[in-house]
Amino acid sequence: MSRRCIVTGKGPQSGNNVSHALNRTRRRFLPNIQETNIYSEVLKRSIRVKLSTAGLRTIDHKGGLDAYLTGTAKTKLDASLRPIKAQVEEALAAKK
Repeated sequence: MSRRCIVTGKGPQSGNNVSHALNRTRRRFLPNIQETNIYSEVLKRSIRVKLSTAGLRTIDHKGGLDAYLTGTAKTKLDASLRPIKAQVEEALAAKK
């Protein structure tokens, strides 16, 4: 299972557990990845995505999934979001 946010790109990091005696053992810091459904107003359906809580806040800050996808360059989007961006833009063009 990939522990990577599709919006922010956050992934696992490695570091040390440091005891009181300063003994060091390796550990992993895992991002807070949530698998959630985000509703698309334009497509009138939910899209299942895996993102960090920071990624969820980013999408909310941009004004929702549709605004985030249309406002972000295709090259900066994750490969799994590119077809959804194309569907959103196609639906917006058909609406006009």
